Amino acid sequence: MKVRNSLRSLKNRHADCRVVKRRGRVFVINKTQRRFKARQG
Repeated sequence: MKVRNSLRSLKNRHADCRVVKRRGRVFVINKTQRRFKARQG
């Protein structure tokens, strides 16, 4: 998992990427391509 400043650019890398907010942190998750996973905060 990568920790990034901007998650919007990571969301655009794959069609299945979702931006989810959990426990005050913002995550990018992807069910089909597990490598597109990132956290902010």
